[in-house]
Amino acid sequence: MTDLSAVVAGPDAENLGDALESLDVTVSRIDGAVTGGALADAGIADAALFVLTDLGEATGIAVAKEHNPDVRAVVYAGESLPEFARGQTDLAVDPEVLSAEAVADELVAAE
Repeated sequence: MTDLSAVVAGPDAENLGDALESLDVTVSRIDGAVTGGALADAGIADAALFVLTDLGEATGIAVAKEHNPDVRAVVYAGESLPEFARGQTDLAVDPEVLSAEAVADELVAAE
């Protein structure tokens, strides 16, 4: 059993949040705008992982890192990551390359 927690922001069509939960990761979700308030409410201060599935909310990576500099920022989306967010993103994975289950396994193993 793990004591990891993650904040998943975006629609999560590939169910990475569910895959993390199946590995006993506590998952909070943000369905709307990724704001400082939404991140705080979701528990970003104590989260090990911030998973973004909506690159329209890429500025949320910087905001998440402001609230928790140690959080691992993971992008799980098929679109290209905007240049401004690349330096703060720890891992970017295309769902067509790796399944949600494989990504979840790797994320938990890395913690």
